[in-house]
Amino acid sequence: MASLREIKGRIDSTQKTKQITSAMEMVSASKMSKAEQNARAFIPYSDKIQEVVANIASNSDATHPMLEKRAVKKTGYLVITSDKGLAGPYNSSILRHLLHTIEDRHTSTSEYTIIAIGRVGYDFCRKRNMPVAKSIIGLDDQPNFAEIKEIASETVHMFSDGEIDELNIFYNHYVSAISQKATEKKLLPITNMHDDAAKSEYEYEPNEEDILEVLLPQYAESLIYGALLDGKASEHAARMTAMRSATDNANELIDALTLSYNRARQAAITQEITEIIGGVAALE
Repeated sequence: MASLREIKGRIDSTQKTKQITSAMEMVSASKMSKAEQNARAFIPYSDKIQEVVANIASNSDATHPMLEKRAVKKTGYLVITSDKGLAGPYNSSILRHLLHTIEDRHTSTSEYTIIAIGRVGYDFCRKRNMPVAKSIIGLDDQPNFAEIKEIASETVHMFSDGEIDELNIFYNHYVSAISQKATEKKLLPITNMHDDAAKSEYEYEPNEEDILEVLLPQYAESLIYGALLDGKASEHAARMTAMRSATDNANELIDALTLSYNRARQAAITQEITEIIGGVAALE
């Protein structure tokens, strides 16, 4: 059995760890609330630009390369992960899904490329010799569009320039504070626009094709930014849940160690009493 000093030391260290995880839980809860507000606030803009684009695509003869399917020779995967760990299964679930998808769909690294947002995803792909075309790390906990505009624009241009023939995005969709779902969504080419067409009538100047030329890249970039906001809310929620679980585990460990400490202390007291009684008996 461990000595009283060793048990006391473990109790003290576990209590300090508990203070850290409890503080991290509160910080993540605050960040999650803000990130959830950002994600929800972005939805009206995303819905409106989608409505306008769908209206043009459905009610005119205007065409654009981003709306047209073509033979897929190379696929782009945009992967959104965090820059730090301690977020439970947040990163592992999305990276596992990505790895299985690539193994199922491709036989060569020449058939796909990765665009990594987040250090964990970037390191994961580099360690497995996956081709990473672009990456960005060190994003703010509450990122604004200016931070990812460059990589979003370059990714969209990869499709427009024919470097990739389709673009899929992998991220964790925020369902609730305790539930996040690993999600794959096809970003380009943009399909099913007829299903999303608005009933409203618009007048376009100068013409539909010129407007599509401007709006479609913006729409694709907005989808990337919307997925990033969704992913950030999921990240903070996952980290909050992980830290809460760690705090609960620390409490259980402290209880178990305290019980062991009391038992060891009682055994030591009993041993001392026995030795005293034995000593008195020997003197009689």
